[in-house]
Amino acid sequence: MDQDKVTEFMGRFVADLAATDAAGSVVIGQRLGLYRALAQGPATPEEFAERTGCHPRYLTEWLRGQAAGGYVSYRPETGRFRLTEEQAFCLADPDGPNVPAAFLIALGMLRAEPRITEAFRTGDGVGWHEHEEDVFVGCDAFFRPGYVAQLIPSWIPALDGVEAKLVAGVRVADVGCGLGSSSRLLAEAYPLTTVTGSDYHTASIELARKQATEAGLADRVAFEVATAQTFTGTGYDLVMMFDSLHDMGDPLGAARRVRQALAADGTWLLVEPFASDKIEENFTPVGRLYYSASTFLCVPNGLSQPGGHALGAQAGEAAIRQVATQAGFTRFRRAAQTPFNLVYEIRP
Repeated sequence: MDQDKVTEFMGRFVADLAATDAAGSVVIGQRLGLYRALAQGPATPEEFAERTGCHPRYLTEWLRGQAAGGYVSYRPETGRFRLTEEQAFCLADPDGPNVPAAFLIALGMLRAEPRITEAFRTGDGVGWHEHEEDVFVGCDAFFRPGYVAQLIPSWIPALDGVEAKLVAGVRVADVGCGLGSSSRLLAEAYPLTTVTGSDYHTASIELARKQATEAGLADRVAFEVATAQTFTGTGYDLVMMFDSLHDMGDPLGAARRVRQALAADGTWLLVEPFASDKIEENFTPVGRLYYSASTFLCVPNGLSQPGGHALGAQAGEAAIRQVATQAGFTRFRRAAQTPFNLVYEIRP
């Protein structure tokens, strides 16, 4: 046994365990608005207690732990903790990367561990709707900033001729829309276009309708409870699907339904997690993140649905292309990519 390699492995373990344990503190910071409060300016724990109304002893431990992890900055000469501009952008700005929302997803999905463990033994699925609300709300909060940064500025312009159609006004379907952030973003950007979002999860659709009404978009954004194989309507100029095809038990059935729903010259905008077709090339921090989430969320959900298929979050382009081709699509290309997503333009 190589003792240096043991030491190296234990160093990795300590970093992983510390990050795992810290997840709860990050979520506490989000729920109590601690990051937003600290973004207002430096503070000692006592000053921070006055600012937040929380107990100073708890805040002392929280601040020190956050500083140890590099999520908060500390100045020994003043005894004050603060957020740098970059930390505040990532932790306190809802339109920034919204890092705390990712930890909210993680804690929410980990509460299902007993059911997932049993599913390993039985092969049964665990549906998306069976998870804690933190999973649904966290996913929307975490993915929305990425859509804000990419959908209108980058992904839509990368599609051949689609932006001009949206400006002129067309009908769009947003399949697997969750809480509807992508639907609202598109409608806000293109006032003459109407969007119909669909998701099988009733609680998500209820929240989507509420948020669309609050945003004053109810006349241009509608939502229905429906699966990707049963959503209503035809003649859509654009069908959008964000980070959801790989979760489905029958992705081929979903792709065939999209093909039926599209106009003759319509476009399917499909956004999936970034993944290589070579398994070993996914052994990265991002790949590890996606495989872990896929084990708890994506694969169990796919196995819970009719069809029993489970692409998983690291399916890769070849598997996605195969689904599109089998569904009758003849044109498939990677239109854009980010470190987290692959963006496909698929046409009849």
